[in-house]
Amino acid sequence: MPVRSRRANQGKAPVQGTASPDTGAHHAVREVAGGRWLVLGKDGRLSAYALGDEGVLRWTESRPGSSEWVGPELMPVAGLTSLVVAQGPDGFVHFVGRRAVHADGGPPVVDLVSATQFQTGRPVTQWRSLGNPHGEQAKAALLGVPTAAVDAAGMVHVFVRNESGGLLLRCEKADGKWEAWRDLKVRRVQDGTAVVTTTSGRVDVLAPAAGATLRLSRRESGGAYQQDQDIPFAHTPGSAVALETAQDRVTYYWADESTGGVVAYRPGTWAIPLGGYPSTGPVAAMRVMLDGYDCTVLAHSTPDGQVMLTACGTENEGGGVWWSPTGEYCTGGPALAHDAYGRVVLALIGRDGELRIARQNHEPGLALDPSVQV
Repeated sequence: MPVRSRRANQGKAPVQGTASPDTGAHHAVREVAGGRWLVLGKDGRLSAYALGDEGVLRWTESRPGSSEWVGPELMPVAGLTSLVVAQGPDGFVHFVGRRAVHADGGPPVVDLVSATQFQTGRPVTQWRSLGNPHGEQAKAALLGVPTAAVDAAGMVHVFVRNESGGLLLRCEKADGKWEAWRDLKVRRVQDGTAVVTTTSGRVDVLAPAAGATLRLSRRESGGAYQQDQDIPFAHTPGSAVALETAQDRVTYYWADESTGGVVAYRPGTWAIPLGGYPSTGPVAAMRVMLDGYDCTVLAHSTPDGQVMLTACGTENEGGGVWWSPTGEYCTGGPALAHDAYGRVVLALIGRDGELRIARQNHEPGLALDPSVQV
């Protein structure tokens, strides 16, 4: 499958796109958002999200498939230290963040907060606190980075590491209230849990741990999470992504803890090394039809920040994967989505905190035009 980027081939700088008048007032900082931070709305417009100094930043296509974007718009929330984005089957976009607020020079007061965007480009709901499972302030300050999934009924599931390395869960209820925190009875967990909801409604959880990778799943709506067989080797915390690659079957992609190389793994099979350069951030993955074939597109960033891209037949990684440099450089990891016309869209946050978008053109295989700064 040919994979190439015109910017990499031509050595061009990013093209300046069209954005709203307040562009430049806000820049992404520290890290990109967790989860799938480039999402396609019900109205066919893409939105991208990032963490800024004063809250969440949002960029939105002005029209479906357009090169013109609005943003960055600021959705204020003070003290946000991390952000995860999850989209439900109804198209609603859910935000969960870790907040640390310093008051009177004392230790930070840490809790988790959530909000929801019901329509593309529209204001989000009020940010609400999900609290902290630890009552003691010293332990509460050690709460980890949250991860979120949305089940088939549209309810949000929030996972977070506690101060002792256990994995905790809090679920939204149908009336909008939240259940109490639950201990999932797994230990040695590190930050960077990956989650996915399959088309059948099953929620799969992959958690990095010391020397191993832990798996849990909820097989039916309203059921309990059960621990599945551990994977006896470790991956780099925060690098994993889960993708449904067949009906109710999930493939995980991550960076190997010892080599940094990207690996594909389906439960019940052998891990498949995908070669190429080491990955230092989250791997991005999506399924798309390319030249009439069901393909998986993968992207990741190298130690110097360059974005690498590849495509292969879905669940055919063993047939060989060839990575191509895009000529794009990012902080954190890239994001992948398809636009209203089914074209692959690559999004990244540059070292300057600005959003850049590269879009598939009409050449055979997977070919991207030069990125546009928005």
